[in-house]
Amino acid sequence: MAIRLGDTAPNFTAQTSQGEINFHEWLGESWGLLFSHPADFTPVCTTELGKTAALNGEFQKRGVKPIAVSVDPMNSHKEWIGDINETQNVEVNFPLIADDNRTVAELYDMIHPNASTKTTVRTVFIIDPNKKVRLTLTYPPATGRNFVEILRVIDSLQLTDNYSVATPADWKHGEDVIVSPSIATEDIPAKFPKGHKVIKPYLRTTPQPNID
Repeated sequence: MAIRLGDTAPNFTAQTSQGEINFHEWLGESWGLLFSHPADFTPVCTTELGKTAALNGEFQKRGVKPIAVSVDPMNSHKEWIGDINETQNVEVNFPLIADDNRTVAELYDMIHPNASTKTTVRTVFIIDPNKKVRLTLTYPPATGRNFVEILRVIDSLQLTDNYSVATPADWKHGEDVIVSPSIATEDIPAKFPKGHKVIKPYLRTTPQPNID
């Protein structure tokens, strides 16, 4: 059964390139970015894991722990990490799960139904500190994941969790946000003292509230 937004992320114990972990314990109070790749030594995923390593500082700023998974064994992972480090000029600094028994792939419904019983789909799960799944994205094999978009979504989730706002289309950190419809227009100044605009009675904007 597919995992839906708001579901508790299934827990598991697994061997990784950084030792055995219990997923929920490893996450602790952090956000999590769990993403699958079809196989080691695949070109698109080599660039994706390299990009994840390169963005280590951005994930740390947001309190996010990345972790990758495929059904390849540990010895393959360790060899592949060497290739990633060499070709992408990075140091892979997050765990790769060796899911050769397919425990994680099956828990998260990652087995590609139209490929084989081994191939995992290229899915991203963003998980919050309460272990709830907040976003899922699934990409086709030939299209690399957009990590700018992944960071943008994390920024939006963390902002909207703490303020009565939503983020508009193509929003980026630092831009105006939408005031929640649950807030009456006359109450906006008290909640959002930076000011606001009324475009329509149902569409009110205000500067992003959590930055100076």
